[in-house]
Amino acid sequence: MNVEALKEQAGIEACRFVESGMAVGLGTGSTVKYTILELGRRVREEGLNIVGVPTSLATAALAEEHGIPLVALDDVDGLDVVIDGTDEFDPAFHLIKGGGAALLREKIVAQSSKRMVVVADGTKEVKTLGAFPLPIEITPFASGTTVRALTDLLGCDVTVRQIEGQDVVTDNGNLIADAHAGATLNDPVAVEQAVLLVAGVVQVGLFTNMCDVVVMASPNGVTTLVKPS
Repeated sequence: MNVEALKEQAGIEACRFVESGMAVGLGTGSTVKYTILELGRRVREEGLNIVGVPTSLATAALAEEHGIPLVALDDVDGLDVVIDGTDEFDPAFHLIKGGGAALLREKIVAQSSKRMVVVADGTKEVKTLGAFPLPIEITPFASGTTVRALTDLLGCDVTVRQIEGQDVVTDNGNLIADAHAGATLNDPVAVEQAVLLVAGVVQVGLFTNMCDVVVMASPNGVTTLVKPS
C-alpha cells in the first residue's frame, strides 16, 4: 500500500472523533485533507451537524467546496476537537508542524480545542524530533537579523523557505524560517520557549503538550495511539 493510501486511511479513521453538534478545528495538510473530504461526505449524506474552523485559506476553500459550514474562531466558545496533520511526532506526543506554512493558525486553533487528534502515516513517528526541519514563522521586517539570531540560538543552519526562488509568504503575510537541527530536539518544550523569546519570531512549529491522540496508518493497518495522561 502506498503512502497516499495510508494517509487516506488515517484521515478517514480520525472522523470517528467527530459527532453532531461539535465545533471542529480543521487542520491543513495532505493527510487531514482526507478527514475534510470524509466529514463533507457525512454532512451531505448523513446529516452530520457540525461547524468547522479552518486553519488556512486552502483548508477553508476545500471545506466550503465539500459543504462543511464554516465559522470564525472568535464566533464560537472554543472547539470540541481539532483534527490536524503533523510532520513528526515523538513518544511524548510532541509535534513538529508547519511544513504547509500554516503553523500560526494551526496553533491558535489547537490551543482553543478541548482535544487534539493528529492524523499521520507511520513515517512521521520518530524517537527524537528534528530530522524534519523545524518551521519558524518570522516577520518580514529585519528577517535576516532574526535568522542570524535563530542560527546562534539553535546552533544549526537556518534558512528562509523559498519555492522557485521566491520567499514563501504565509496566510498572515509572514515568512517561514526552517531550522535544520537534525534529530537533536531532546527537550522540545525548552526549545519552543527559547525560540519564542526571539523578537522577530511570530510562532514556532513545536506543538508541545497539545496532542492527545495520534491516528496512524501503516502497512499493518490503522492504529490509534492515546497519550497516557
